Amino acid sequence: MKLHTLKPAEGSTKNRKRIGRGPGSGRGGTSTRGHKGAKSRSGYKRKLGFEGGQMPLQRRVPKFGFKSLNRVEFKPVNLDTLQQLATEYNLETIDFNAMVSHGIASKNDKVKVLGGGELTSKVSVSAHSFSASAVESIEKAGGSVNRI
Repeated sequence: MKLHTLKPAEGSTKNRKRIGRGPGSGRGGTSTRGHKGAKSRSGYKRKLGFEGGQMPLQRRVPKFGFKSLNRVEFKPVNLDTLQQLATEYNLETIDFNAMVSHGIASKNDKVKVLGGGELTSKVSVSAHSFSASAVESIEKAGGSVNRI
């Protein structure tokens, strides 16, 4: 056997149908596009969401709600997560860099500390924002709050 003698198995490959090559080919004339209509014309491209002229789903469904362009989205972090950090890594100050390095937030996030769970360690916490219950719990445990 040599490379130049190799060929595909019998019947495994087929030639593609050549369309629009005259009436003798059996696929001339309208070139399998049918008569008239947008799909028969050259340059036709179906628009995204087009449903044949019927009102598209995107326009039928009612619109509601509003999102401000100036909104600020925060990554929520609960007190029990901070407690876990403090005990696991023996931290006395938990700042934004510590949260990023331990995988709680990413460097582009803004962090808001929420009052979920319990904080028993005396910890100094730095974040972009705090809920009132979180501030109360941190100060009750003997820690301090710093807003970035």
